[in-house]
Amino acid sequence: MEKIASFTVDHIHLLPGVYVSRKDKVGEETVTSFDLRFTRPNIEPAMENAPMHTIEHLAATFLRNDTEWKERILYFGPMGCRTGFYLLLKGDLESQDIQELLLSCFSFIAGFEGEIPGATEHDCGNFQDMNLPVAKWWSKKYCQDVLQQLSYDNTHYPA
Repeated sequence: MEKIASFTVDHIHLLPGVYVSRKDKVGEETVTSFDLRFTRPNIEPAMENAPMHTIEHLAATFLRNDTEWKERILYFGPMGCRTGFYLLLKGDLESQDIQELLLSCFSFIAGFEGEIPGATEHDCGNFQDMNLPVAKWWSKKYCQDVLQQLSYDNTHYPA
């Protein structure tokens, strides 16, 4: 079988960042898939499931309620390798186009207090697998180390 595009990315030199993973045409609309990379693959430890699950609930809720972007949000969810998340948006976009949205989202998570949206037995298939303190730590780190310092090196895949 032919390798899919995401398996051809040089994970040895990949930094935490905000990458355009792919752009697809769906009818007349362009869908941009973003790779929100939180850790250096195979160098830094992968994220644990519980904080990733918490970030998924909080980010998906935040993004789908953002007045400017909610109609363009198609998907937010974790990568299987647990080094980051995918965000799919309607539109032909670049990393810098969503920098402010991501800063707002992950700052929201970094400061979140209270009940995690959808973290009940009724609403979630694994509602007890949450870790808000570590999710907040990851979100703060991503804001400081990545989102506040976007550059060519953390917005373009290594050649």
